[in-house]
Amino acid sequence: MEHAYPIVRLRPKAEARAIRHGFPWVYSDELVTDRRTQSLPPGTLAVLEDADRRPLALVTVNTASRIMARVLDRDVDAVIGVDWFAARLSRALALRARLYDAPFYRLVHAESDGLPGVVIDRFGDAAVIQPNAAWAEAHLDALVAALVQVTGVTSVIKNGSGRARGLEGLPEDLTVVHGPAPAGPVAVPMNGAIYMADLMGGQKTGLFYDQRPNHAFAARLAHGSAVLDMFSHVGGFGLAALAAGAARVLAVDGSAAALDLARRGAEAMGVSDRFATRQGDAFDVLEDLGTEGARFGLVVCDPPAFAPAKPALEAGLRAYERVARLAAPLVEPGGYLVLCSCSHAADLSAFRNASARGIGRGGRRAQILHTGFAGPDHPVLPQLAESGYLKALTFRLDG
Repeated sequence: MEHAYPIVRLRPKAEARAIRHGFPWVYSDELVTDRRTQSLPPGTLAVLEDADRRPLALVTVNTASRIMARVLDRDVDAVIGVDWFAARLSRALALRARLYDAPFYRLVHAESDGLPGVVIDRFGDAAVIQPNAAWAEAHLDALVAALVQVTGVTSVIKNGSGRARGLEGLPEDLTVVHGPAPAGPVAVPMNGAIYMADLMGGQKTGLFYDQRPNHAFAARLAHGSAVLDMFSHVGGFGLAALAAGAARVLAVDGSAAALDLARRGAEAMGVSDRFATRQGDAFDVLEDLGTEGARFGLVVCDPPAFAPAKPALEAGLRAYERVARLAAPLVEPGGYLVLCSCSHAADLSAFRNASARGIGRGGRRAQILHTGFAGPDHPVLPQLAESGYLKALTFRLDG
């Protein structure tokens, strides 16, 4: 049967069954890479066949990437245009509209929402797209048109930064691709707090929605307590704790710009008198606070990914252990310690073990109260463990 797209084929020993059962990736050692396949431009759409020439799926191909093909549609004759994107986005929007009262959420979580390598976060009338795969970059105009059609947003920003784009051979790029640029930081209501998201200059899309349920759980433990929010970014855990009645919060981050946004969030909430910031290297600040004899009823450590890929796993686990060792002595007897990891390479068991070792080395004993993950606007594709990256462990520490 003739198809509108070129053909790429699995090697004889590659597992076609995994693709049929929903696995969305084909690695470079699983695909026949003859001269014709190697000549395909990054982001080319192609029909993937098994070794017996039976069609499996419509895929996008990037021979420069370790993930050489990504599944887009089981219909090998699908037309990837505005209508196709609109159907995917409408399905994603229906879930978020059911989950949240206000339009502040992750609208598209890459493979889990059927758009491989694409992240879209919504901030009211604005949206930020991260096209982290070559095919999405090539079809950006159609994606943006569908996004505006489905959601009605009036501003769309393309944030083309981050490690994932580099792995796809894509350049860094930050541009407004529809409508006007936001006049300034966007106020985001979440868990009773107000966060200020800088869509044009902040980290990633400007705010981390994934921690929403973990912010809420930790905030329940914060009432009347002093709280230390390490790696605070724009005040994620700290501002939620203040909204729940924390006595005071110290937010620590290496970024002066992020801390300024956190302060502006506290001002918008009317809680500036209970909110303080400290800029510096997190490990240095943790050591200094220990030397100063500082104690808190709740300590939260939400660092960046120390183990973003397998080669960094051992060093990353040592870093998580060190965070726990330095943070545990800062917790009052009977207080709480929240440790988080967004590392793809460190699974829950490895992260939990590293955290427990660190707490023990910090001279404390603990019980785990709660294990948290990303919110439901970050759905997990069952066949793809990498789509469930976030872990948040809440410990209660004894004397």
